[in-house]
Amino acid sequence: MKNEPKSNWLKTIFIGKARDINDHSIFHKLSLAAILAWVGLGADGLSSSCYGPEETMKALISHPALAMFVALACVLTIGIICVSYSQIIELFPSGGGGYLVASKLLSPAAGVVSGSALLVDYVLTIALSIAAGADALFSVLPEHWLPYKLTTALVAAVVLIIMNLRGAKESVIVWAPIFFVFLATHTFAIFYGLSTHASVLPEIAAATVHDVSAAHAELGWWKMAGLLLTAYSLGAGSYTGIEAVSNGLPILREPRVATARRTMIYMGVSLGFMVGGLLLMYQLYKTLPKDGSTMNAVLFAQMTESWPASVSQSFIWVSMFSAAALLFIAAQTGFLDGPRVLANMAVDRWFPARFATLSDRFVAQNGIILMGVAAFILIWVSDGSVAWLVVLYSINVFVTFSLSQLGMVVHWSREHSDPKWRRKLAINFVGFLLTVTILIALSVIKFNEGGWVTIFVTGSLIALAFAIKRHYNQTREQLQRLDVLVEVFDSAIETSQITIPPCDPQAKTAVIFVNGFNGLGIHTTLAVQRMFPGVFKNFIFAEIGVVDAGNFKGADELGHLQSTVARETQRYTDYMNAHGIHAEAIYEIGTEIVATAQHLGDKLEERFPNVMFFGGQIVFTDENYFTRILHNFAVFGLQRAFFQHGLPFFVLPVRV
Repeated sequence: MKNEPKSNWLKTIFIGKARDINDHSIFHKLSLAAILAWVGLGADGLSSSCYGPEETMKALISHPALAMFVALACVLTIGIICVSYSQIIELFPSGGGGYLVASKLLSPAAGVVSGSALLVDYVLTIALSIAAGADALFSVLPEHWLPYKLTTALVAAVVLIIMNLRGAKESVIVWAPIFFVFLATHTFAIFYGLSTHASVLPEIAAATVHDVSAAHAELGWWKMAGLLLTAYSLGAGSYTGIEAVSNGLPILREPRVATARRTMIYMGVSLGFMVGGLLLMYQLYKTLPKDGSTMNAVLFAQMTESWPASVSQSFIWVSMFSAAALLFIAAQTGFLDGPRVLANMAVDRWFPARFATLSDRFVAQNGIILMGVAAFILIWVSDGSVAWLVVLYSINVFVTFSLSQLGMVVHWSREHSDPKWRRKLAINFVGFLLTVTILIALSVIKFNEGGWVTIFVTGSLIALAFAIKRHYNQTREQLQRLDVLVEVFDSAIETSQITIPPCDPQAKTAVIFVNGFNGLGIHTTLAVQRMFPGVFKNFIFAEIGVVDAGNFKGADELGHLQSTVARETQRYTDYMNAHGIHAEAIYEIGTEIVATAQHLGDKLEERFPNVMFFGGQIVFTDENYFTRILHNFAVFGLQRAFFQHGLPFFVLPVRV
């Protein structure tokens, strides 16, 4: 188009240039190999070793040796959940997050509960990871810097939003070196502690037996079991990142199932080793919580006290800075998977359709901004308090875990074609028992401490989702009244001999933007003919095939979108040609309707100097603020853009 506005150089600098949808290698370029997926999706679970084991030890402060039982239970639980989610990956090779699994294997209502719980949990993942990262960072910085901790956390949230708007792969690659520094330093610490304190292991076994006797004498079997369950549940934050792999399948490198399984193995082994290893180290070094420092910082100080001062200080600094950075990386799980869950729910119309759209960087931009802003507000309101945020955390992910495992149990109880269905059923059933037990324990333990806030917010989000779905269903029913003309058009095409009248580029030309072959497009076409009888000699039907989270899953999906758009626009031209009017179909595929339509307008203006553009807009009888949020009203955006370039664009109202 003429006078094309200058590109936004700020967007180019911070977000990056637009990607080309016609690039055949685009999916390969955007996808994550297993190692990078481990960094982006596994950091959430691995980073929980910075606070999960500590929460366990705080619960067992009077009987610390009992932590060995919790360590064994944690490692076993991680293994069971990883194996059960590997089965989910196999059953849902295109992506099987908690929302999709519960929706397809249980019911759409169960899917909404699971998806809404995940959305709240991913916001909490971002907020807690950033707050815990700030804690780890400032635990080794001078004390007089503490007043800047909240500001640092808020700035980190903004930086992460910008990084994720650039793309998933770009945001992960930046953090990969730090991820492996954390892994190297903490793995070294565990092996070093084992090698230097191997002689103490018999004492740990004896202390555990003594603590069991002491706890039994003091509490009795039931209260001791309750104490262990409490400690086990409070350390459950360690499992929260496992679900991310099944949900993040669409961004993994082909073959996706194999990549996901490798990623799951990396996650499970590293997470189990880190959680179990750190709990053992606390026992070997008799580490206790200390105000102003994380337990890992205290542990490393004890571990290196015999080293030269410079070496000791350097190791502690590198370890804790990498831990702080890893916690910031852990927020990536929320940014990678949260917008994806929101987009999937938006595709199914549980949330506004705008959250299913992609930016020109092929990321769910609206979802990233929403998740990031929500986490930013949460950090600000909580004053960056990890203790407060961790109370709200973990409950929701076990809602999703439980529903996903229950869905798999139902599936294997009905599906017996797999020769290993009994073993798979047993694994998912054990997984369901474990996750539902943790869910109940967490809900009871954390409810009065503030867990009710999470339950209330999640319940409110579920109610909102059902209200939005009800509106979209009502809208669909109203639009069906318009679709009675579809059969009329089709029958007119079938009973007529289609010829293509000659085109006169200098004649008056009407370009009608349509969105599929439907009642709205037909009404708009008839309205143009009724309002301008005999004026237009050429009719051009233009459609933008929108690439969104629902179809951006591979080259085959994009090819299907392209063929569908071509077929539907051709139906309009067949009707007009059958009535002796020259008509053509033109379409383009893109992520942004207005920008892509402008590109079409550019080509059409050059070819047809006497062109006028039209678009139909549904008019709701009870339009309000709520309906304006749920519908994008893209035609008005088109009108503004075309007006800015001096081109006539008429919006024709269609009342339903």
